[in-house]
Amino acid sequence: MGAAVTDEKLVTMKPQVYKDPRPKEHFDRYHARVRRGEPNFVYELVRMCTCLYAWLFFRTRSLDSWKVPTNGPVILAPNHFSFMDHFFTGAGVRRRVQFMAKSQLFSKGMQWIYNPGGVFPVRRGVQDEEAFVTAHAILRRGDSIVMYCEGGRSRTADLSEKPKRGIGRLALESGATVVPVAIHGSSKVRNWKRGRLPKVIIQYGDPIVWDRVDEPTRDQQQLAADEIFGRIRTLYSSLDERLRAG
Repeated sequence: MGAAVTDEKLVTMKPQVYKDPRPKEHFDRYHARVRRGEPNFVYELVRMCTCLYAWLFFRTRSLDSWKVPTNGPVILAPNHFSFMDHFFTGAGVRRRVQFMAKSQLFSKGMQWIYNPGGVFPVRRGVQDEEAFVTAHAILRRGDSIVMYCEGGRSRTADLSEKPKRGIGRLALESGATVVPVAIHGSSKVRNWKRGRLPKVIIQYGDPIVWDRVDEPTRDQQQLAADEIFGRIRTLYSSLDERLRAG
């Protein structure tokens, strides 16, 4: 397994250089809604549709989903290749899974689907403290969220070289259980336009728990993020080898 990790091709993700021009106050109402309570019926409706889409078109299968705790605060930490990754991550577990989405998606009427479904915005290009406050609110009431180590979607179909420290910060500050997740095949989801539908496999890893740290240093945050992403990388490499071997 160590050789698989060593031989894996790693790339540096292209940085996001744009910013959402709308002020922080524009998104306050979306955060407030998620902080007040759990998602409403919109979540179940979207979950049903996306799960059927995943199972029927991408033959999505989940491995070791029993490793995800059935109650208590949980951070699901998958790799990120596709806009479908949060739905793939949640398809294999029975509990509700919420996630943050880039603030640009909260426009053109889509916010009326995202927000009631428990999705909250994060403003890229700035240190968005409101997103952390909302994530903590979800975890404090014992719910689960998806958060990506890489901070954004890889455009290269390869894992990034180094994770962002945000997930380490959230894990240490909250003391929530972190479950690493490897998603294989989602980088080819858009190939349906060419008549090719990939098979998507989700592998859940062993849970990790850190003691709570009220104000973790940047180094502590990065070390925790590195540990999480290292496990994702190992899961992904092992899964890739097994699939290539049939």
